Amino acid sequence: MDHTTEPGYGLWSLVIINSLVFIIFVFSFAKPQSSRDWRSFGAFSAFLVALFTEMYGFPLTIYLFSGWLSSRFPGIDWMSHDAGHLLESMFGWDANPHFGPFHIISNILIVWGFWRLASAWKVLYAAQRHHKLATTGPYARVRHPQYGGFILIMTGFLFQWPTLVTLVMFPMLVFMYLHLARREERDSMAEFGDEYVRYASKTPAFFPRLSSAASEKATS
Repeated sequence: MDHTTEPGYGLWSLVIINSLVFIIFVFSFAKPQSSRDWRSFGAFSAFLVALFTEMYGFPLTIYLFSGWLSSRFPGIDWMSHDAGHLLESMFGWDANPHFGPFHIISNILIVWGFWRLASAWKVLYAAQRHHKLATTGPYARVRHPQYGGFILIMTGFLFQWPTLVTLVMFPMLVFMYLHLARREERDSMAEFGDEYVRYASKTPAFFPRLSSAASEKATS
């Protein structure tokens, strides 16, 4: 496998542009309002900035592991931009990495995550306007589809461009989302009482039940 393209780093304008595009895009879906929403959005934004900094600015992960990578995978120009798609490079994908299996998985997860954010916000916003509990759409399958959407997007980016910083940030962000989800549940319990207890008893937090998903599909 030979990556001999010109180095694709030091492009700080692309770091800024890509970070802003994705952050604004996510903002249009998430629309943070409370301090809790802003913490969630801010942490996710930091993940994106760290990702694009290594993707276009300075490849810290490749720099730190350049000796091991060069000895383990000879013949690859690890300072070329294409080689930054580490999974494709390490598993010997010879064609354009943007059409590699891990990149395709990445695209699917990212699109899925954005779709979940968009569909969840639509339902949640309508419920909040009428001071009701969100129980329809994605909320009929899981209690926290919005946090699941963030996790799907981050997972997708890790398949596409894994870095040390984002790999460290990922479990920390997942833990933060779990913590925020628990706080939301306590607040919903205080506001809606038995209605939320009944909803939570039949609706899983993050992973939909296959049986309920199948029955919902059959009745739709």
